Amino acid sequence: MQAYESAYRMTAAGICEIKTLPAGVILRTSARGDYFEENNGLFMRLFQTINQNKVPMTVPVEARMKPGTMVFYLDAGSAGRENLQLPKGVSRQVLPERMVASIGIRGGYSRESYEQNLAKLREWLKTQPLWRAAGEPYGVYWNSPFMVPFLKRSEIHIPVLKKNK
Repeated sequence: MQAYESAYRMTAAGICEIKTLPAGVILRTSARGDYFEENNGLFMRLFQTINQNKVPMTVPVEARMKPGTMVFYLDAGSAGRENLQLPKGVSRQVLPERMVASIGIRGGYSRESYEQNLAKLREWLKTQPLWRAAGEPYGVYWNSPFMVPFLKRSEIHIPVLKKNK
């Protein structure tokens, strides 16, 4: 098993937490349809881009659901490269540091798992006196699409801000 550079720390399975995600440089691609209908095309578009540019794989990838969008973090050595060749449909963006509510998940990457765990995370966030949702939820995927489902790790994030007192 090959180890990849992590853009940030993984949330343990079954745990809900508030965590800070560091600033980073990403590659982003989108499709017209829903993520769960388009994810293989999104992944392959990013995979081919990083392969052609000799960019090391990193984890995790992030996915917005509607419209389907996938994000790949550039490693520290590639983030500053000006010579990346990006095909149509792939853009480079800088993300600021941000706070998220996160739930850690073990098991296959499916719409059903996403929706069940999103409901759990939203309920947990309601119990947090200092934090409020400040954006749309998204999936965070730590493993290859080829890993057996019961070993896969993922998360769901909801951007958050501190509540005003």
